[in-house]
Amino acid sequence: MSFKAEAVNSLMLRAAADRAEAVASLEIMFNHPAGIGDHSTGDLHNNLNEALASLADAEDRIETLKRNFGPWLPLNDGA
Repeated sequence: MSFKAEAVNSLMLRAAADRAEAVASLEIMFNHPAGIGDHSTGDLHNNLNEALASLADAEDRIETLKRNFGPWLPLNDGA
């Protein structure tokens, strides 16, 4: 694999990992509120907004990579 393909793949994997982390955070906050602990409602809303922003950012990066460097992605499987 060329350096360019390796670099693009690395960026895609990082974005996919960031997306998975954000989804996991949202799932925990949505489905397991007891696991959040003694946080205030304000903390919860801030955490939800941060996770949502992270998710949107990761998905934007994934789409940007696909749109601009799709041919260089070795596994173009819709990560």
